[in-house]
Amino acid sequence: MTILKDLKAKQSRAAQLRSQLDFPVIDTDIHTNAYSPALEDYIAQYGGSRVVDVFRSHLKSNGLNALAAEWYNASPEERQNRRLFRPPFWALPSENTYDLATVALPGLLYERLEELGTDYAVLYPNLALFPINSSNDDLRLSLTRAINHFHADIYKPYADRLTPVAAIPLNTPQEGIEELEFAQKLGLKAALIPGAVRRPIQAVAEKYPEDSDLRRYAYWLDFFGIDSEYDYDPFWQKSVDLGINLSTHSGSQSWVARNSPSNYMFNHINHFADASEALAKALFFGGVTERIPQLRIALLEAGAAWGQNVLTHLVDRFEKRGNEHVQQYNPERLNRELAIELYRQYGHTLYQGRELNEQEIIESLFGVASTSRFQAQKPEEINDFALAKIQTKQDIWDRWVPNFYFGNEADDRTIVGALNPKGNPFGQKINALYSSDSGHWDVPELTEPLAETWDLVQEGAITAEDFKSLVFTNPYQFYTANNPDFFKGTQVEHKLKNNQAA
Repeated sequence: MTILKDLKAKQSRAAQLRSQLDFPVIDTDIHTNAYSPALEDYIAQYGGSRVVDVFRSHLKSNGLNALAAEWYNASPEERQNRRLFRPPFWALPSENTYDLATVALPGLLYERLEELGTDYAVLYPNLALFPINSSNDDLRLSLTRAINHFHADIYKPYADRLTPVAAIPLNTPQEGIEELEFAQKLGLKAALIPGAVRRPIQAVAEKYPEDSDLRRYAYWLDFFGIDSEYDYDPFWQKSVDLGINLSTHSGSQSWVARNSPSNYMFNHINHFADASEALAKALFFGGVTERIPQLRIALLEAGAAWGQNVLTHLVDRFEKRGNEHVQQYNPERLNRELAIELYRQYGHTLYQGRELNEQEIIESLFGVASTSRFQAQKPEEINDFALAKIQTKQDIWDRWVPNFYFGNEADDRTIVGALNPKGNPFGQKINALYSSDSGHWDVPELTEPLAETWDLVQEGAITAEDFKSLVFTNPYQFYTANNPDFFKGTQVEHKLKNNQAA
């Protein structure tokens, strides 16, 4: 008891900072753990005893998915030969017992929120990622529903300061719609979706129907936009209609360039950014953000700098290959007479002793045997920006910036590039979110993230106005974009009213 009393007596840097702010602080990303015996009652309700057994097995393997568990059960030689990627390990701040218990006990987290310098937090149960990425239909659907119901119930008494996200599976648009509707009935206001779904390559699955190992490696990633197996527009529109804005934490560990059998950090660094970039580009190039401009997605744990980088590259590529611009590379526009004449005047040392062949000259210019392969039939096969209906550079801004918000962890200094208005062709800042990622190994002390973000202001890396945008303006804008009442009855609303009265 003395230890606990001493811990509570400490005043954090974050609490001191928050007392000086005239706006609320909204943390868009705190990870929580669940008390599994209580959760099992919900799992039994929706999935029966069999799913409870699967869940217990998952916990016994320390929460590892099947691929990760394989790594631990294999010898070093097997890991190398089978290219089993080194999975995450020691993912929680175990030495800091007080903080580890905090993210597992709703009442304690609620009590300590002032100490964290936070007025309101959006919570991401660590278990939520397990079912929505499962290919087992029964397990995915029943366990997702149980987890959502469980978290809605245990956090309901703390709704003025805490809200858990709903886990939403997306193997099909319909299952996503059904879970969104169920989440709304539970009172859940935000949602977590997978960044992609692994699907079998049909030709491989048909040719080798019994070879599970081969099919495990021969898959493609469906990012729900360009080239998707389904039309996900009804799901995106449903999220807008229900006022439940979406987010993702999905990563790319085990992808081809992140498949080290021995080094977790090799696989980890920037993997969230790679996965988020793929999802966002799929929605952009697939025309989703053009057809459903109200769609809002928070791409978390990836830093914000990549969002600025992609925006800049989209403009660069469009100005060279978008719409009519791409025609400057059309082989049919080659001035054959000029090319042949230039070879006659300057290329005689190249074809000395050979008979000048005009067709060989043309083929040599392109470095291919034939130019016929370039004759695409459909406009979208020639113009990669066609589905997004990009006509001007401004259209790129309109299809990218309002739709995507980029979660940035407190000590991630790449935010400097993301908030540099000279870093993109528009001279404006993208939407970055304060996302502490508390509850994971990169936050060994819960009370430090807000203060660490303010450290960047004191060092001159970002401005005080940037800080306000990160911790309040952008999060508030994101959550209220499709649900103006998102913060109704919360500490955020209370603080804003008090500030106005003052």
